[in-house]
Amino acid sequence: MVGLGIDFGTSNSAVAWFDGNEVVLLELDGSNSIMPTALHLNRELSTTVGQSAVEKYIDENRDRIVELTPELIAKSSMVTNTAESSNPASQADISSTDVYGQPWVDRGMPGRLFRGIKRLLGNASIKRLLVFDHPFRLVALITPILIKIREKIEAKLGSDTDFNVHLGRPVLFEGHDSSKNDLALSRLSEASRYAGINVLSFYPEPVAATLSYLHEERGLRNGRVLTLDFGGGTLDLSVVKFNDLTFDVLSTAGLPLGGDHIDQLIFERLLFPLLGKGEIWRRRVDGRLIENEFPFEEFSDALLNWTITYTLNQNHFRSKVASCIKQGGDAAIKFKRLDDLITHNYSYLVFQGIREAKAKLSSVDETILDIPVLDISIVITRDCLDEIMKEMLTDIELVIDSVLLDANCKPTEVDMVIRTGGSSQIVAVRRLLENRFPNRVTEHDPFSSVAAGLAIASYHGYQLKL
Repeated sequence: MVGLGIDFGTSNSAVAWFDGNEVVLLELDGSNSIMPTALHLNRELSTTVGQSAVEKYIDENRDRIVELTPELIAKSSMVTNTAESSNPASQADISSTDVYGQPWVDRGMPGRLFRGIKRLLGNASIKRLLVFDHPFRLVALITPILIKIREKIEAKLGSDTDFNVHLGRPVLFEGHDSSKNDLALSRLSEASRYAGINVLSFYPEPVAATLSYLHEERGLRNGRVLTLDFGGGTLDLSVVKFNDLTFDVLSTAGLPLGGDHIDQLIFERLLFPLLGKGEIWRRRVDGRLIENEFPFEEFSDALLNWTITYTLNQNHFRSKVASCIKQGGDAAIKFKRLDDLITHNYSYLVFQGIREAKAKLSSVDETILDIPVLDISIVITRDCLDEIMKEMLTDIELVIDSVLLDANCKPTEVDMVIRTGGSSQIVAVRRLLENRFPNRVTEHDPFSSVAAGLAIASYHGYQLKL
């Protein structure tokens, strides 16, 4: 018998198993144990999962002009000539007209990419998403990812293996009320059943990370541990009182904030000014010179969400950019970058550059944010990142206060603080924890601790409901 843990994350997913002695990570995406939580659907509704889904979507939208066409939503009829009452054969003349909605249908789209669906699971108002005129429930959009995970497990361990699966859950799904959590768990349960994962228990992600650490550090006998799991999509915390491998969960807390949000803040603060934000747009209309600030806000949301950046490759947007390039001057260089980003669908590469620079700042004071495809190479420092994250760091302080208060535990009564998740490596986060809990903070497997802990919890049959 083995215990199996699935860390189904907002950005990435991982799987581990535990046989009572050793934790092993499953190669989930090729030779990688970490797989992007991504689904691609083409027009035939064939699915691609993981990094291949991301790459397929980027490639098919590179250099593709987007033309949105109006959607037929109704027909209107109007009587243009009434029938003659004295003539039984007379008929009224009726004129029919098609009624179109706003031009929002991208008829040339080769495929759709879905990432971060986990964020939507607790939203009761989102019941279906339209994919090439087919309404898909959210459950249907995460099921193929779970199917691939199940197939990878069976390929390694065999389809007849006796196992129970523990699937990780954040303390709080998107939103802050219990009904959202209940709905999200219901949807995840349904998708798991459709994927063939029938014996399933949900387990809090920060508690799983705590279990993983206690399993590795068996010299620890007892105490109180605060775990901070700061990943791509969420921040989750728990306070656990343990005695060997028996434990009581004293409190949990969470925030819908993660590394993806930090990346967006960096993009907005450092790169928007290099793409034309704040520049003056001059053009002549009916012989008059008109000057106003370029309407960058029309581009912002699509730039910050790389999965929809391709929608900017329309004449409606690019004509404005072309006008600014034509007016020349230093600003023309910035707008040429914006045009290249939109035309060639470079937004994903921009975020890759941001993530790489952010990661380097965990070990150096300054580095270069380098995006060769846009001829951008700028210095970014830790101090700059600290300033960008200032408001978020305040939120982290407050949620730590909250989880300790709920546990009836003073900071001095915490024996150890475990930080895990990729975003927990950021120096400002490390410094915040060290200042509050001096000499008691340790890092633990940032990208695999949750999956490992879930496997351990599965093996021992631990159950925990929030």
